[in-house]
Amino acid sequence: MGGGNLGLMVEMTIYGVSFDLVGKQPIVLLKTAEGNRYLPIWIGHPEAAAILMKLQGTDAPRPLTHDLLVNILSELDVDVVRVTVTELRENTFHASITVAQNGSEIEIDSRSSDAIAVAVRAHAPIFAADEVIEESAIEMEGEDVNEEEIVSEFRSFLDRVSAEDFAEAEAEEEDADEEDEDEDED
Repeated sequence: MGGGNLGLMVEMTIYGVSFDLVGKQPIVLLKTAEGNRYLPIWIGHPEAAAILMKLQGTDAPRPLTHDLLVNILSELDVDVVRVTVTELRENTFHASITVAQNGSEIEIDSRSSDAIAVAVRAHAPIFAADEVIEESAIEMEGEDVNEEEIVSEFRSFLDRVSAEDFAEAEAEEEDADEEDEDEDED
C-alpha cells in the first residue's frame, strides 16, 4: 500500500454540518467511527452546501464542482479509495484524497472541505491521522451530545491553544511598540 508515512489512521463518520454562530461559518463535524470523539472542521459556505446536499440526498439540476470531479474520475476509471484529514497546520486542516488507478494509489493534496465533499459523493471512507485526533478531537461523554456543545467546547480549546501560542509573540510585539513610543517623544 502507498502512503506508508501516514502512520496510524482513525476512521471517521460525518456527524453533521453545523453553523458556528460566533464566527458565522459552517462547520462539518466528523466523529470517530468508534468512541465519542468529535473533530469540528470550519469550512466555506459552498462546500457546506455541497456536503449537506449529498447527505440529504438532493441533487443539483447540473453537476456541481465536486460532482464533476467525481464524474471525471469515474469516467477515467479512477477510484476514490479514501480521504484523510492529515494535519492541522496554522489552524487549518489539511487533507488528501487517495485515488487508485490501475492498482496503484496516488495521494492528492486537498482542502479538507473538498475532500469530504468528494468522499460523500464517491462513497469513500473518511479517515483522520491519529495525531490530528490526539491533538484536536473533543471527547464528549454521554449519548445526548448536541452540536453546539461540541462547537463551543472546540472554540474554547482553540482559545486556550492560541492564547498560549500567541502570548509569546504578543510580548515580543509589545516590547517593539514601547521602543517606538520612546522615539516619538523626542
